[in-house]
Amino acid sequence: MITDQYELVLPSGPVNVHVSAASDRGSVRSINEDSFLVLPRLFLVADGMGGHSFGDRASQCVVQSFARAMAQHDLLTPADIVQAIIEANSAVMNLNKDDEAVSGTTLSGLALVSVGVDAEPRWMAFNVGDSRVYSWDGRQLEQVTVDHSAVQELLDLGHITALEATTHPERNVITRALGIHEEVNPDFWLLPVGTRHTFVACSDGLTKELDDDLIAGILADRAALSDGVSFADRLVAGALAAGGSDNVTVIVVEASRTTNSDSANEDTVEREIPQHLEETRPRK
Repeated sequence: MITDQYELVLPSGPVNVHVSAASDRGSVRSINEDSFLVLPRLFLVADGMGGHSFGDRASQCVVQSFARAMAQHDLLTPADIVQAIIEANSAVMNLNKDDEAVSGTTLSGLALVSVGVDAEPRWMAFNVGDSRVYSWDGRQLEQVTVDHSAVQELLDLGHITALEATTHPERNVITRALGIHEEVNPDFWLLPVGTRHTFVACSDGLTKELDDDLIAGILADRAALSDGVSFADRLVAGALAAGGSDNVTVIVVEASRTTNSDSANEDTVEREIPQHLEETRPRK
């Protein structure tokens, strides 16, 4: 469990950040194949692929690779995050070669990135696989990332309903992961830094057990928080109480500030990322 609180200074005013993180192996698995990383401007979750050799080592490898990459930067750019993902993919590929194993991991995360000398920083959400990033504005929960999974593709094509997706035989099949192919294809989203916003990065051990309404209900109930019990703790506890069929890892980032300019309302920025990463499409 991790809880921390600090201030980040932006051109339009300081951002107060409160972050909590928690992880549990669940009620069924013998080991925890999830790993996570919490840094002042970067938060990520890696979910080692269940049923593969050394899934826990693959997720740990990603976290270690990111930690090394981030140590080289005071400020992060979108290009830094993309490069870190590429390096993490290579690290897991090398792990597979060394161990003669076939392991992989999903990845989801959030970073505060600089998008230009005079531009207001942005939150950058990113993912590979079916680990997710959610956005909560105090009223509505929105899934920011798009799952890279067989079931999501069927949903996008209109072949199944959301209810059918929960029991579909291919619900555990992912279509992208780190460590499987030499080239990795992450997706990303750049979001304005608002006055008050909460983000949730999680492995699918949370979303297998709690639907969006239940997650939103926990985030909305601040009165239920007590000393030493964070939102991340409560979300993990909720997943365990609902069955805990998988490892579950959650990072909750609560950011708030008082702005002194209108720059936080900008919606359009120049992206320092290869154009082929800009859109999510169903696999053809």
